[in-house]
Amino acid sequence: MTVYIVTIYIIIFSVFAGYRIFFLETIDANEKTGLYIPSNPSLDQVVDSLLSAKIIKSPEKFLKHISLSKYSSFKGGYYAVPKNITYRNLVKMLCFGQQSPVNIVISGTVRTKNRLAGILAKQIEADSVSLLNALNDSLFLKELDFTPNNSILLFMPNTYNVYWNREVKQLFKDMKKEYDKYWTSDRCDKLKLSGLTKVEAMILASIIMEESSKYDELPGIAGVYINRLHKGMPLQADPTVKYAVNDFSLRRVLIAHTKFDSPYNTYIYKGLPPGPICIPERRAVDAVLNYEKHDYLYFCAKDDFSGYHVFAKTLQQHNQNASAYRNALNRRKIFQ
Repeated sequence: MTVYIVTIYIIIFSVFAGYRIFFLETIDANEKTGLYIPSNPSLDQVVDSLLSAKIIKSPEKFLKHISLSKYSSFKGGYYAVPKNITYRNLVKMLCFGQQSPVNIVISGTVRTKNRLAGILAKQIEADSVSLLNALNDSLFLKELDFTPNNSILLFMPNTYNVYWNREVKQLFKDMKKEYDKYWTSDRCDKLKLSGLTKVEAMILASIIMEESSKYDELPGIAGVYINRLHKGMPLQADPTVKYAVNDFSLRRVLIAHTKFDSPYNTYIYKGLPPGPICIPERRAVDAVLNYEKHDYLYFCAKDDFSGYHVFAKTLQQHNQNASAYRNALNRRKIFQ
């Protein structure tokens, strides 16, 4: 009888110990940890990722819980792993793909597709080559009403919540939804009054944003360019020349630069360039939509180097302003 009771106790203890191991045993990490697992991972890749993130100290316990569970395949992605999560729940999280979105931030001046692809590749799983291919995929972009010339406009500067392992073309479709949200009915009404399309307004916004860092004068600069467009005058925008010659460090645009043959050189070709010269910020696009109605056709940087500009209605006035600024550049020995 005594042996029987001891046996029962041993069985109960074993069952409880097994229950504790399977349901209650927690991971080694004592704080919330971010975990990146590549898409379509092997078990070895999952284990390596867990070890690299220091969520587990050794694979034995994790592998034991896998062997005790009914799950065998894992999903890639970014996981915000809570502290003290049980091994059982960790296995379920990775098998069901219960991942968390990440923030991708697009900020600063982004002028080229290569630069954009590089920025995105540092924040999501996709590599820059895959992203660049999508930015140049004319057939795919046509579905989104974009072209390789203007595809960077899909990624307006902002912070976006996306899944780290989002498929590239699906990511672009997500960005198109965000792009469409920006174009509210109020903005579309203002767009009609400007006579521009959405893409044209954003291309112009990219130019005025490169013209001035003073956001309070952007509507005035936009007004100058819209006046010139309406009159059929070339824009003669210095930032488009810098883009054309691929030298954004130029502090002084010379006559030789303005003769460089490129569809982006608005000294040679009338109208807007075929694409943006940077990704414009939302407030720059808003400046175009709320452009100032005036009679100015010219503007030039002030000779006090304040960053602001002086506006003119006639070429004679503009030449005087431009001469004053050139003399100021000469005094500071800024020749290029």
